[in-house]
Amino acid sequence: FPTDRTTEIGQLISSYLVREKNLEDHTIHLLFSANRWEHVPMMKEKLHQGITVVVDRYAFSGVAFTSAKGNFCLDWCKQPDVGLPKPDLILFLQLSPEEAAERGNFGHERYETSPFQEKVLQSFYCLMEDKTLNWKTVDASKSIEDLHREIKSIAEKTMQEVQNKPLGELWK
Repeated sequence: FPTDRTTEIGQLISSYLVREKNLEDHTIHLLFSANRWEHVPMMKEKLHQGITVVVDRYAFSGVAFTSAKGNFCLDWCKQPDVGLPKPDLILFLQLSPEEAAERGNFGHERYETSPFQEKVLQSFYCLMEDKTLNWKTVDASKSIEDLHREIKSIAEKTMQEVQNKPLGELWK
């Protein structure tokens, strides 16, 4: 589940990201959070059915990006997502801003600039200090095959460990 750009909220977010629309910084942060909350009933239903849910970015990305803008503290940025389903594993695919910039399509969306990405990275490092969350950092400069193998191994191990664990709530 990446940002769902099909809902009305998702369409607003999409038009903002491609610079068709300007939205005030607090507003766009809350819209990203609202887009995540739109998926909670379906996520919980799938989890209760025993289905593994993989989410692209989730709340951590929103917090890191907004807090990197300045004039925002991490705590304010986290508040709209308090109570979301807590992930059993958070994979941080680490790639230097220089390597990221060399990849295709970089720079097409708002925030895809190297100086800003550096601030986002610092925000992620602050979020990773939370020891109540299971962060695993993976070197994303590896080959796709090696990266796939490593992620699959970490995911399978985590799935076994949390098999009978109840669903937690994020930042509660």
